[in-house]
Amino acid sequence: MSRVNGSTVNAVVTLGLLLVPLSALAQERQYNRERGSLLFGTFITDRATSARLDSNAQDPGTDVDFESDLGLESSMSVARFGGYFWFKPRHRFDFSVFDLSRDATRQISETIEFGDDVYQINTVVTTNNDLTIGKLDYTFAVFNRDRGYLGLTGGLYVSSTKISLSAPSVGSSESESLTAPLPVIGLRGDYEITDRITLHGATQFFHIDTGEVDGRLVDFYIGADYTFGRRIALGLAYNDVSMGISSEDEGFNGSLDWGYDGVLLYLKVDFGGE
Repeated sequence: MSRVNGSTVNAVVTLGLLLVPLSALAQERQYNRERGSLLFGTFITDRATSARLDSNAQDPGTDVDFESDLGLESSMSVARFGGYFWFKPRHRFDFSVFDLSRDATRQISETIEFGDDVYQINTVVTTNNDLTIGKLDYTFAVFNRDRGYLGLTGGLYVSSTKISLSAPSVGSSESESLTAPLPVIGLRGDYEITDRITLHGATQFFHIDTGEVDGRLVDFYIGADYTFGRRIALGLAYNDVSMGISSEDEGFNGSLDWGYDGVLLYLKVDFGGE
């Protein structure tokens, strides 16, 4: 099963988990606990990245697997910061930021054509892959109950990517940058299983096909946290994201496919409310 198809199945499962209990509740949700929260976490993630950079439409480059061909780390742990704020009973903003950058140096085992440069077999190549993720979402709570909500979301998933290959021994260097502020839509919801345990879920989608550019994104998130006292909670979540773009545009001629999935361990601090 592909990462995209797997994320779609996960999204359906999440919707079912949240919608069934919410539909059985009649009482409107009372916002007397918190107006918002800040989340501080460690994201333990697996990575998969492949790219092709063409010098022109008639001269396609090599499809490169960044982990197996270039030696970039496939697993890593990074800090992750996020939060949300209810500015009205049915209206909420969410945000999240984290950095998944990495680099490696390896003697390549095949000839790689990347953009205008050709890196011959056995050349020592240094690779830098900068990747910063920022997310900003608005949610309207369609189902709004005492123990949870389910809402429609819309927002931006911003990925700032830079890929650089260099081989100082032969004087070759090539880099490409791509910042993609992708408009996403989806679903988000919470359900309080008990007074201390809350289930969270979200899924978002993006797709575009203009003929010159074909891109898609699937983002799936599910987790739960346990509240200590009234303001502090510890949580565990799973996040799976896949993104792909192929383009014949002058600004970026080639293809880029990357994804990550992993476990998020976090501390949540609530504020506002009674």
